[in-house]
Amino acid sequence: MMPMKIELAGFAELQAAWAKAPEIVREEMTGAMWESELLMERAVQEKTPTGAFTALKPSIAAQTPEVSADVVLGVVGTSLAYAIPVEVGTRPHFPPVQPLEDWVMKKLGVPENEAHGVAFLVARKISRTGTPAVGMFHRGFNENQARVEQIFAAARSRIAQRLGTRGA
Repeated sequence: MMPMKIELAGFAELQAAWAKAPEIVREEMTGAMWESELLMERAVQEKTPTGAFTALKPSIAAQTPEVSADVVLGVVGTSLAYAIPVEVGTRPHFPPVQPLEDWVMKKLGVPENEAHGVAFLVARKISRTGTPAVGMFHRGFNENQARVEQIFAAARSRIAQRLGTRGA
């Protein structure tokens, strides 16, 4: 898990509003979190390579926001273990050749009878150079952070309106 945080301006006011009317704050913050998660889901999916297999991109999904007494937590992620090496890249290592055989056939169009040899060459190159980082989560987050902050600022304004105060 690679946590990414957004700092909200006016946190003290939001905390006070939460104590005054927790149901209103939870409702607005949950809506803002869900909207932000869906924005991030789309942004990350758009930056995710498909390669020879298409499993990674559709596996990236927003989870229903978790709400506790004073926290609204949002998660956009995947259960596929290979997402981490795609995100951050790898150091040089010698990967297993067999999974690369399928990749070279699908991605490079190599005939099955030549796949093992080409896959071995790909594995050897990875053993010298590693694999590059794609950074789809980090880039998606960085490119949309300002929009997410706007979504939460709008939620804070709605909270203030609903509470009949100047700021939340």
